[in-house]
Amino acid sequence: MPSSPSPGRPRRLSRAHLRQDFAASLVVFLVALPLCVGVAVASGVPAELGLVTGIVGGLVTGVMRGSSLQVSGPAAGLTVLVLESVRAFGLAGLGVIVLAAGLVQTALGLLRWGRWFRAISLSVVEGMLAGIGLVIVAGQLYAAAGVTAPDGGPARLAALPAALAGALADPRAVASVAVAAGTVLVIVGWPRLPGRVGALPGALVAVLLAGLVTALAGLPVATVRVDGVLAAVRPPDSAAFLLLAEPAVLGAVLAFALIASAESLFSAAAVDRLHDGPRTEYDRELVAQGVGNTLCGLLGALPLTAVIVRSSANVRAGARTRASRVLHGVWLLVFAVLLPGALAHVPLPALAGILVHAGWKLIPFRGIVALWRGHRGEAAVLAATAAAIVAVGMLEGVLVGLGLAVAKAAWEASHLRVDHTDEPPPDGASPSDGAPPSDDDRPPHGVLPPHGESPAHGEPCPPPHDAPSPHGRPRPPAVGVLRVRLSGGATFLGLPKLLDALEALPRDRPVEVDLSGLHHLDHACRAAMTAWAERHTAAGPHPVRLPPFPDPHAAPAAAPAGP
Repeated sequence: MPSSPSPGRPRRLSRAHLRQDFAASLVVFLVALPLCVGVAVASGVPAELGLVTGIVGGLVTGVMRGSSLQVSGPAAGLTVLVLESVRAFGLAGLGVIVLAAGLVQTALGLLRWGRWFRAISLSVVEGMLAGIGLVIVAGQLYAAAGVTAPDGGPARLAALPAALAGALADPRAVASVAVAAGTVLVIVGWPRLPGRVGALPGALVAVLLAGLVTALAGLPVATVRVDGVLAAVRPPDSAAFLLLAEPAVLGAVLAFALIASAESLFSAAAVDRLHDGPRTEYDRELVAQGVGNTLCGLLGALPLTAVIVRSSANVRAGARTRASRVLHGVWLLVFAVLLPGALAHVPLPALAGILVHAGWKLIPFRGIVALWRGHRGEAAVLAATAAAIVAVGMLEGVLVGLGLAVAKAAWEASHLRVDHTDEPPPDGASPSDGAPPSDDDRPPHGVLPPHGESPAHGEPCPPPHDAPSPHGRPRPPAVGVLRVRLSGGATFLGLPKLLDALEALPRDRPVEVDLSGLHHLDHACRAAMTAWAERHTAAGPHPVRLPPFPDPHAAPAAAPAGP
């Protein structure tokens, strides 16, 4: 049996692998074709530009190293951002934005920052996908009814029931909604059919059936407008590059780069779990995505990102090497050159149905339920991110989610717990267990060594508690020690809670502080605890045993050697 390849080394292309990759490329092509067209139409650009982005994702990004089996192309997750950019800056402005975002991605990959995108909170990513999904579903329901959607997420959601109710009174709108609803039903139900028939891509079958029914029944629904691939490709002119001086355009560039990179690398991590082949090289994958987006920007096309739907179809179809995704780009190119007129028979409501299904799949319902059960704080971050995207916009929503995630992490890192227990004085207790030292016995700063340790500098141990003091005064009987245990993270954020707990301790008892439960102790808490120990010892008859603070720069202790 041949050995499996190492995680970082690509498979060699053998004749058997080529047959598998050829078959998988046809499956991916059939899945990608309706999605490329649907994403382009939903983004407010010519349908041919979706094919151009898919071709670049196959022939350019597909050739480059990174993730061997994931497939790139236009993604529903960027539809909202593309639509907003086209409305604000036009198609030429979109090309400049995509080009600049690709250069940012390439630079981040060359700087080896790709792996840091995995540090983005999963709740923020799922909240981003949920917000995008809600916006897509709401917008495409208007498209399914053949009416114009109002601007703004809240207005779009609020007016949706009235728009759908009004569509029922218009025969043309009823036919359009019926085609969209039938498309969704076919996509959902087709994979459940037995045998090889159910293995065909449901979206492609739905579009073919919708076009066939529309043509045979003569339904009054709009179809895709086709102008030709070469006519749709319009590289940005020199005047468009002046838009980069506008802060709004720079914000859009940053949003495209961050969101496309995060979606691609999270998709790569998901695809790696679906196969046992080479693992993703995240920095190389980020460079590949950046080069692809740079070329898409030069062509004036849509931005590309790795798409989990096409990637999972590629893996399930048995792909073994990068050849499958490159060949899928070849088939898209052949279709765009030889059969562009076929797009004119595709009903727009069918594409709206495809996008409604895709948007619905973006909402992680199971993830939300699991988070709410186990981590309600994470669920709150997810919900806030999605709500901000719907209410304000993509970039603002992601920034809100990142801010909340960072604040939540800081709060949890600084969560401090203070517990104290009373211990009765043991028989034969030493004076350090409760006897107040005289002025001559008191050490500097009023802090005694930890319990059980000898005084420093070779000083003699103090006399037993029943012995007289150096001044001839009898010592009072020993009292129980109040042991205080700190656990969690002691940072300046939890300093008020820490001081409140320490200052509330009785001053007529000896106090011993245990720091073994702390995983972090910052400078502010160190200084505050030292000052409190001095005040507490000076004000009462008993000392405070404050153990030595751990050295943050000390190397961890080596594990003991085995027998």
